[in-house]
Amino acid sequence: MISQDILTQVRQVFADLSQDFTFLVHADKGDEKGAQMHEFVNDVVSASPRLHKTDDENGELSFELLKGTEATGIIFRGIPNGHEFSSLLLSVLNADGKGKNLPDERLKERISRIKGPVRLQTYVSLTCTNCPDVVQALNAITLLRPDFTHEIIDGALFQQEVENRGIQAVPAVYANGELIHVGRGNLGDLLQEMEDKLGSEESAGTAHVELPYDVVVIGGGPAGVSAAIYCARKALRVALVAGRIGGQVNDTTGIENLISVPHTSGSELAANLRSHLEKYDIDIFDNRKVEGIDHADERLKHVNVKGGETFVAPAIIIATGASWRRLGVEGENTYLGHGVHFCPHCDGPFYKGKRVAVIGGGNSGIEAAIDLAALASHVTVVEFADVLRADDVLLDKVRSLGNVDILVSRQTMEVKGNGEKLTAITLKDRKTEELSDLEVDGIFVQIGLSPNSDFVRDLLPLSARREIIIDDHCRTSVKGIYAAGDVSSVPFKQIIISMGEGAKAALSAHEDRMRGLL
Repeated sequence: MISQDILTQVRQVFADLSQDFTFLVHADKGDEKGAQMHEFVNDVVSASPRLHKTDDENGELSFELLKGTEATGIIFRGIPNGHEFSSLLLSVLNADGKGKNLPDERLKERISRIKGPVRLQTYVSLTCTNCPDVVQALNAITLLRPDFTHEIIDGALFQQEVENRGIQAVPAVYANGELIHVGRGNLGDLLQEMEDKLGSEESAGTAHVELPYDVVVIGGGPAGVSAAIYCARKALRVALVAGRIGGQVNDTTGIENLISVPHTSGSELAANLRSHLEKYDIDIFDNRKVEGIDHADERLKHVNVKGGETFVAPAIIIATGASWRRLGVEGENTYLGHGVHFCPHCDGPFYKGKRVAVIGGGNSGIEAAIDLAALASHVTVVEFADVLRADDVLLDKVRSLGNVDILVSRQTMEVKGNGEKLTAITLKDRKTEELSDLEVDGIFVQIGLSPNSDFVRDLLPLSARREIIIDDHCRTSVKGIYAAGDVSSVPFKQIIISMGEGAKAALSAHEDRMRGLL
């Protein structure tokens, strides 16, 4: 089942395992899916003498990861091919203490205080690019808590469960039977949601900590990474505080306009950004959520982070990027994950043979329509403007498809549903003012990005588009606070521009420091 080329790579990955691991397989060898699971696990086990397999034909189609003979709590209900293959490999490496996404000590302390026991279940699609981040984060949490279990469930194999739970988006995470998370997320996001939903034990040993630096960079995308590296090259003591390294880049499939790199993927670029960071003396604090910045002290700024950390420095560079922009209409929040989506690659497979709409006629919207047309019975593109704004090559392609309609000069006014899932959207013809309902099973919102600036809205002036206003040196209105990349008012939101702006912000901070302004 696993090709020899991939097995060769797996042998290299597992070459340094220091402990024995066993896959306990629950699958009937006489069943087609069961036979495939046995074959898959046999292939994996062949990659290392430290890996073993035990068969138990009783129970639901699944296999458990055991460390020696002890359960780790990690259970795969399905064959983790596709994007989830890396989740399987990493679960073994993390259990052996050799993984790269293990929580740091502060996060471990927060994980230890979550009220348990907890049964986690994550429904995934093997084509979903966001699912592995969530699966791997929850696996890492589970390995630290003996009273946790985490089941990774291939929704395509357990369709009745998916239908019973009304799941229309992945990853969908349940804790003790209650839905706690839908869509992309990192360890920090999931940890906070678990604390909010499940509760956290108070601990007398939990202390607030202040960490002093010369510069604190907030954000781990191209602008933030560039800023941190340029600060480090100026011999400044720098901390990078971020949700995830790569930021929005992680959600980009193909990148072909990063000069000197003809083609790369978002995941590859994000990995390269981290690798470059690690070449320098930069303290990386990922999986963090910044709650605000306090500059009551005229010289020092305090960056307050969820979980009790405060980063203190005379210079702050904000590079928090942007997130998917929402419609902001009635019903949108109600049906998020139940008909309202942002990622066609992740959630498109749920709409095979169904009717969908794509909101937005730019490049991302038309690309989404083309992809969805291969799955859905019908796709309607809804564009606010009088004309589509996508590139001609994309327009030629979408117009050649027989199951795609295009509506221009239409404003989405409301998302409607039956209480469980979306059933229609209300559109206004901007020329006639006439309202009409478009019956669809799901919509994919592709109307651009919104700056991640909420945490400084009371501190810094924002533009009408909620961008942090900067001058040509990336300085904001507050001395010692700089902004760079998509969160700022710099025109043209491109990776290469963000990298340059991050470097500019770092050089401005260094220049101000040398001039005695900080």
